Amino acid sequence: MNLDEHKTVMRRMRLLIAFAAVIVGLYVFRLIFLQLVNGDSFKARATNTTDYHFTVTAARGDIVDSEGKRIAASTTSYNVVLSKLLMGGEDLDAMLQRIVELLEQNGESWNDSLLISEPDANGHYTFTAAEDSTSDQKSLANMKEGLGLQQYATADDVMEKLVEDYDLSAYSLHWQRVLGGIHYEMQQQAFSNVNNFVMAENVSDVTVATIKENSLSLPGVEIVETSTRSYEQGTVLPHVLGRVGKITAEKWKVTDENGQTTYPLRDKGYNMNDVIGISGLESAYEDELRGKDGVETITRNSDGVIVSTAMTTVPEPGHTVQLTVNSDFQKAVEQALGKNIDMISRAYGTDGARANAGAVVVLDVKDGSVLASANYPSFDQNLYATQYSEYSADPGMPLFNRALQGLYTPGSTYKPSVAVAALDTGVINRFSTVYCNGVYNYFQDYHPKCTRHGHSGNIDVITAIKWSCNIFFYDVGRRVTSDVYDAYAYKLGLGQRTGVEVSEALGRLTTKNDSNYTASLEVQAAIGQGNTVITPVQLATYAGTIANRGTRYRTHFVKSILDTNTGKVLQETQPEVMDVIEDRGDTFDLVQQGMMGVAQTIPALASYPYTIACKTGSPQRSESYYAGSTRKHYTNATMIAYGPVEDPQIAIGIVVEYGGAGARTGQLVADIFDAYFAMKNGTLTVDEPETADPAVDDPKTEAVDGDAAADETDTAGETAPAPEPAAAPAA
Repeated sequence: MNLDEHKTVMRRMRLLIAFAAVIVGLYVFRLIFLQLVNGDSFKARATNTTDYHFTVTAARGDIVDSEGKRIAASTTSYNVVLSKLLMGGEDLDAMLQRIVELLEQNGESWNDSLLISEPDANGHYTFTAAEDSTSDQKSLANMKEGLGLQQYATADDVMEKLVEDYDLSAYSLHWQRVLGGIHYEMQQQAFSNVNNFVMAENVSDVTVATIKENSLSLPGVEIVETSTRSYEQGTVLPHVLGRVGKITAEKWKVTDENGQTTYPLRDKGYNMNDVIGISGLESAYEDELRGKDGVETITRNSDGVIVSTAMTTVPEPGHTVQLTVNSDFQKAVEQALGKNIDMISRAYGTDGARANAGAVVVLDVKDGSVLASANYPSFDQNLYATQYSEYSADPGMPLFNRALQGLYTPGSTYKPSVAVAALDTGVINRFSTVYCNGVYNYFQDYHPKCTRHGHSGNIDVITAIKWSCNIFFYDVGRRVTSDVYDAYAYKLGLGQRTGVEVSEALGRLTTKNDSNYTASLEVQAAIGQGNTVITPVQLATYAGTIANRGTRYRTHFVKSILDTNTGKVLQETQPEVMDVIEDRGDTFDLVQQGMMGVAQTIPALASYPYTIACKTGSPQRSESYYAGSTRKHYTNATMIAYGPVEDPQIAIGIVVEYGGAGARTGQLVADIFDAYFAMKNGTLTVDEPETADPAVDDPKTEAVDGDAAADETDTAGETAPAPEPAAAPAA
């Protein structure tokens, strides 16, 4: 390379270096400008994100029987959920139309609580709120108030307001109603960037697939996995388990008498569209069953772009509630009750009035735990929603919890409590007698009777209980007085709370404070008539207290609370003594001997392998009929029983409506004991219900039920008829 060429190369290199230096300088200058001049602005843009937190509902805890078999469980289901945050600038109404069309194609419904019909041919609307529904009428009033309308506003007025508020005038009348209903539901659920809208619930797998296939054209429309209450044994304890349901507007927003508004459920962490226990054990153990909801956090930057989605808090399932009831034993008792009622109905039906309903409660004598609580007729939890109208209209009232809410006159089953009071206070003893000639002549103008079945003459307490002598208990009850024998009845478990975890009727005893009190009413109350009404669960508690010689335990359905994941016992129900009658030495021995005598008059129990103690009752109902020219009252059949006497294990309370005579439930008692011992030794099996054999407890071989004829007197005013079974204010 010559000198000229070398100079040329060096010059070019200097030019390249200079050019490169200029370029680098420009980049450095730009970086300095970005960092020093606009650094804060870009930093803010880079970090300007917003976190949105959404609740992930925890699975509800299971309810299982004493052996761990599921009765109520949570199963996976899928909801169609709209996220306003993820929708962006999409036309909401156009999207709602597409979703509705997809749902309709698959036969699905969507959430719409707007109490307005579809438009008629003339374009007019009507309200769909039931006139006799307090809930519907209140919702209708709230809807009008929320829309700023007067209470006299018509359905057309409401729709006109919705069309105006949500700018729906461009749509057909049909779509105005559809979209107006969805918008109203969105308003009820407070649809917003921070609160998703559940549009459809428990949709089918086909719908899940359809929504996912159309996901690109439906931004913000998601399929969300959730849990739904299901009942693996839908006929087991449906009245006791209760129901779950969505939070109502009344429970969400509470306004007190001073006009102060509070949101108690929101303050406890609930969302508006959450499911909550609304009755029974589902409600009583809501805090245990509910679980702890999780949190999903979605982060969005200032440009509206979703930066991240993360499960920041994992949901924890609710605890498991374990019951004291063995589901197989429960089913066996239900079948035995139905069979017994069927037998009584076919074998003893009189003048069109037949046994048609009843209840049985079985307790563990040792701790007061409920082993079975059966109602007849009953219902299936899994059919409740679809067949509610049929259940409600059924004259047999299958939805009515007779075992805990039915109020019945006890009849002669009350007599042992009077005997306990008289013996314990010393008014009578083992050798005291009352002369029975069939008529009680203490009062000048009132002469109640006794049929003297199996007895006559001087009667002691054992004989009086065995043959249900009215004269004995008229006289002893008068001398003890209702103040005293009522006090003992309360201590034994009648006319007061038994302690069960769910709503129960309180019942009542006849007292001197009653407006219709007379001396004659007081002696009628001593044989279990008068104004006295009790529940089957109280009868069972009462029987258990006698079996325990005066110690009354709290009656309860729940055995323990378990950790759902590990099965660890978190809480266990301990036997709780509610009251004690101090035994004077032979009080309960004498009462038990009398009750053992009753069992010996009933074929099914007299021949039973174990010794059973029981007392029958046949209390009058209000309805009457004529046998020839004689007016008679229909009667229920009542029974208390416990055994084996040598070591009492179970106590039973029974009521059969129109059962006629308490002794007719003797075979039912035997069947219950059979099922109990089969359960204990592991051989219990539950078959399909069989048709009862009318030859069983044939009238010709039926026990002579002294209280049946004695209670069913035909002298006006001698007894106060039993009222219809009805729900009383919950205790």
